[in-house]
Amino acid sequence: MLIPLRRSAQTDEQLMLRAARGSDRAFEELYNRHARRLQGFFARRLGSDSDLAADFTHDTFLRLYAAREKYKEGRNFRAWLYTIAYNLCKNHFRNQFTLVAEEKEDVAADTDIELAMDASILRDALRDILRRLPQPQAMLFSLHYEEELTIAQISQISSLPEGTVKSRLHKVMNTIKQQLQQYENK
Repeated sequence: MLIPLRRSAQTDEQLMLRAARGSDRAFEELYNRHARRLQGFFARRLGSDSDLAADFTHDTFLRLYAAREKYKEGRNFRAWLYTIAYNLCKNHFRNQFTLVAEEKEDVAADTDIELAMDASILRDALRDILRRLPQPQAMLFSLHYEEELTIAQISQISSLPEGTVKSRLHKVMNTIKQQLQQYENK
């Protein structure tokens, strides 16, 4: 008699191996574990458009499902999932370059924020700064500080050397600190 597994009994990697062998139940478990967080990632990267974020989330899992048989044992599942998500965003922004450039100009014109602010205004300011960053930099910030991926995982996802990822993250943090200086108490 088989005893059903609890939801958290297997790692993502074990579930993906089962999915690669044809288990739709294992794939469904992966979807249930990661879809909400992935949709949040897309919402932050795609300008809070929840419909587009939902579409990209489903597209990511469709691509993952289509490539499930290519999964190699020992590969970090989350890094693979976010590689697909990263590439979808990269392609979206490449295709929408003109539109994004216009939006950046609009956002830059609307950044007259009062010096005295509370925590919610600071979050809005950070979100605004991230919107104005070049997409590759904003993406690295999001993967590391919002999705809590390691430098090694981001390196794998973005196909950049770890040193380059560290350097670019350092540059992003310096840019953010510099732009947030206007909000310091004077």
